[in-house]
Amino acid sequence: MLLSAVCFTVMNLFIKYLAHFGGGQLVLFRAFGSLFFTTSYLLWHKIPILGNQKKLLIYRGLAGVTSMGLFFMSVSYLPIGSAVSLRYLSPIFATILAVFFLKEKVKSLQWLFFLMAFIGVLMIKGFDPNIDSLGFLLILGSAVFSGVVYVLINKIGQGDHPVVIVNYFMWISIIVGGILSIFKWTTPVGLEWVLLLSLGVFGYFGQLFMTKAFQSQATNRVVSLKYVEVIFTMIAGVFWFSDAYPLFSIVGTLLVITGLILNICYRR
Repeated sequence: MLLSAVCFTVMNLFIKYLAHFGGGQLVLFRAFGSLFFTTSYLLWHKIPILGNQKKLLIYRGLAGVTSMGLFFMSVSYLPIGSAVSLRYLSPIFATILAVFFLKEKVKSLQWLFFLMAFIGVLMIKGFDPNIDSLGFLLILGSAVFSGVVYVLINKIGQGDHPVVIVNYFMWISIIVGGILSIFKWTTPVGLEWVLLLSLGVFGYFGQLFMTKAFQSQATNRVVSLKYVEVIFTMIAGVFWFSDAYPLFSIVGTLLVITGLILNICYRR
């Protein structure tokens, strides 16, 4: 889980550094780097690439690319640590959506944990002068669509192989990112090619290490380490981009993380 957090942190920092390329182009390169691994895996293991539940897989891909694109756009307006912490609100939106679409039950204590997280969000927005309103709306939109992804994956269930689901996501991201890049293309120079292509590599291995951690049958012990990514990213952002976080913004971030971890532990 710590290796996963490191991989995602590196990817986040590169995204912030490369923000001038625009959301569409970042989506394109992020998907291209991961697509090599997912498609190769399916071909090697002779798993049908098209899957079984094509409509749901397409919906999941579209929701995923929307969430990713909004996140990439938001980093131009927000400190990278704040963007990552606010995007982690997605489990809350996923739970709310699951109540309506999957008829799941939510305990009273869970709403208390969600309230704690939202108070944290208000503290981040209210006490951090670096939080731009447009960036704030973009990252909340990213979290909402990420919540939609969780619900759709739940709906897909065991009907399709996990790599098939990710592969659909990457192909749809390639198409959407490619179309958007036509309207705004910035030609990478030198090392930028390597950094852009590495987005998908770090994203893929971050996901792989996280999956391995959840498969280790010690989920309750490692799940909280998932949010170490926020801390890693905030610290790295201070040194690389000279990001500054007011005390109340840091407290708000801790409230968000605590509320989410308590909800996960309580559910389990």
